[in-house]
Amino acid sequence: MKEYRKHLTAVLLAIISIAVLAGCISDDGKASGKSDPLKVHIALNGKMGPLVIAKEKGLFNEEFSKLDAQIEWSEFQSGPPLLESLASNRVDLSFLGDGALIAGIDKNLPFEVIAQTGRGESSVRILAQAEGNIKQIEDLKGKTVGVASGTTGHVYLIKALKAHGLTTDDIKLINLQPDDAQAAFETKQLDAWAIWNPYYLNNIEKGNAVALKVKGKILAPGAIIARNGFAKAHPEIVEAYLKVYKKAADWQIENPDEASEIYSKETKLPVSTVKTIITAEKPNIFFTEDAIKAQQESIDTLAGVGYIKKSFNFKNQINNEYIDEAFKK
Repeated sequence: MKEYRKHLTAVLLAIISIAVLAGCISDDGKASGKSDPLKVHIALNGKMGPLVIAKEKGLFNEEFSKLDAQIEWSEFQSGPPLLESLASNRVDLSFLGDGALIAGIDKNLPFEVIAQTGRGESSVRILAQAEGNIKQIEDLKGKTVGVASGTTGHVYLIKALKAHGLTTDDIKLINLQPDDAQAAFETKQLDAWAIWNPYYLNNIEKGNAVALKVKGKILAPGAIIARNGFAKAHPEIVEAYLKVYKKAADWQIENPDEASEIYSKETKLPVSTVKTIITAEKPNIFFTEDAIKAQQESIDTLAGVGYIKKSFNFKNQINNEYIDEAFKK
């Protein structure tokens, strides 16, 4: 009886194996089974930028379908919480402002810089209450200032204070994410607010705020980043990502009215306000000497005030192999 059961079991297993194999064979005798598409985790950092355009216009579909890849989107208000997801392998590709970028490199998080996002000349300002008594940077001494810690707004604030002989020790710094800071600023719980667009221009146009003048020119270049393990395993996806990012950036430059409509729906801001923002500076993904220099100045500034452990050479953090391969002539 035992031998019979063993024989019966063997026969059944053989039948099952044949059935499974038959199901994987097409009419022409070739294997037809396919693996699931590669999941690519792309993070939106805010509600404006070429990635928003690419998502809305479906620009990734053609490039990624060629590579049997499928996007899973996530969204963050700012860079620091995005870094947390990246560190836990929940973000593969995205972009960061200079504050989060520098903090991430300082903490040896697993990403590399694969492109930049322009100079950031028009993106950040320090706002003061329109009817308050703060008229210049020096007036911030002893005042309550909101900023999202570790962001490009934080770096801008440190640089601006330094240019006027102050440090963050001279103010009452409150760490708030943009939406929370907006509510606090509107209810006058904050005397001032270091923030990027579209927040700062929207508040100025509504008459809620004035932008404080800063000595010199403070640039806030952002960077396009890829998670190390993902980039190493899928360089072709990284190259495709850069191609689509540039395509979206170029489309925005050529179609400012339609782009403004898209961003207006995302941000709930007037189309005219959005158009002012996106036409103030053209997006550009290629590394430039002035943007690299500005990033290095930010690194040195943050090291000087103890925000990061020590300064480092930004050029050593750049991996331009992907952008060179994506746009080789």
